[in-house]
Amino acid sequence: MVAAEVSPLALEITQLDHVSVLVTDVDRARRFYRDTLGLKEIGRPNTFDFVALWFDLGTHHLHLLQKPQPDTRSMRHFALRVASIKNARQYFRELNIPMEETVRIPGADRVFIHDPDGNRIEIIEWFEAYNPKRDGIHLSE
Repeated sequence: MVAAEVSPLALEITQLDHVSVLVTDVDRARRFYRDTLGLKEIGRPNTFDFVALWFDLGTHHLHLLQKPQPDTRSMRHFALRVASIKNARQYFRELNIPMEETVRIPGADRVFIHDPDGNRIEIIEWFEAYNPKRDGIHLSE
């Protein structure tokens, strides 16, 4: 394998910026993401000529885009970090929001929920930073 020559103008990705999710009912989605999950809604760009909701997640944003049909259900998801997964589970139980338990990740605990359009959302608490050298599969280099 021949190494590619790196341009002095090489792409430098610094972090994930945002995640976009399709929704069919903007008011229902707003109630779920803003009122149920407690996310902070911010104004979308005034240049948009389509319906979208934006939520501030600190260093990232969540964009909800209105479409006539929901996405097909799949393993695809985004994750929201919480301070206490125990409290999150209790909160979702009290709201009768179904949860899917899943395989544990070393150093974390997580559960999956779905928004009203069926979009899969991982709720995760990290107890310690993920250590791929200790807890990951070994990749051949």
